[in-house]
Amino acid sequence: MLRASFWLTALVFLPVGLFLYFLPPSVASAVGVSPLWLARASGGLVFVWGAFLLAASAAPDALKTGTLVTGNLLTVATLLPAVLRQGEQMQPQQRLVLLGVCGLLALLAVVALLAVPSRRSRL
Repeated sequence: MLRASFWLTALVFLPVGLFLYFLPPSVASAVGVSPLWLARASGGLVFVWGAFLLAASAAPDALKTGTLVTGNLLTVATLLPAVLRQGEQMQPQQRLVLLGVCGLLALLAVVALLAVPSRRSRL
């Protein structure tokens, strides 16, 4: 179950990172991303985070699980207030997708916390 949390979280971050990195200028102007290099830099960071999660899923431990949980909860804490504040200005489908991503990341963080192996089980 813990590896599934890592894999599913990586499946969220990898495509988002690639999309941001290769964001076409027409989409960037429609979304309102002013400096295109900012979208590319953040896309690279998000992609690397997803790749780290894939690599960490091979041998999950308490530290890697802590980084997964922290990353997911920080992402939720960043997205959720923005979606709730700007929700009326967004299209309903876009708001629903962002709320779904927030819910999925929060759920995966809780599952990872519950599935982390204890040190006593290794003795």
